[in-house]
Amino acid sequence: MSARIPLVLLACGSFNPITNQHMRLFELARDHLHQTGRSSPRLKLLCGADFLDTFKVPGLWLDDHVEEVAGRFGLVCVSRGGLEPELAVHESETLSRHWRNIFLVREWVRNETSATEVRRALRRGLSVKYLLPDSVIKYIHQYNLYTGDSELKNKDVLLRPLTKQTEMPVKTLDD
Repeated sequence: MSARIPLVLLACGSFNPITNQHMRLFELARDHLHQTGRSSPRLKLLCGADFLDTFKVPGLWLDDHVEEVAGRFGLVCVSRGGLEPELAVHESETLSRHWRNIFLVREWVRNETSATEVRRALRRGLSVKYLLPDSVIKYIHQYNLYTGDSELKNKDVLLRPLTKQTEMPVKTLDD
């Protein structure tokens, strides 16, 4: 058995709610990096192809932040649906400059679980069993989340991660 190399995968996204597919991202990334021998004791951003596409939304990311994430740490991007992460890398000057630090992982077992559709099913009182971990389903029911009433209560609230960056000083992780 070969020695395992320590690797920290940091995932960001709404995970709203967290699905089994979100959890699978970690398994796919770990397996890919260990099988290809590309892992090193480093921190990498783990994301789905839909998240990678957000790097090209004008004003959503500061260029210096994308530069630091892609250049200093790197990304592991897992394919999703019909999205083309290769194209997202190609179309971005910053990402294409750091292509050697971006690992694209193909998910061959298609799972189109969408947190948006899961929330819709919950709002309509439909079952989401086998889409979410049982503990997440229990928590959602315990706190009455994703019901028609709870969704209306927060309808016009814009979550901070979804707001576009404003002109402000850029800090690196060293600051």
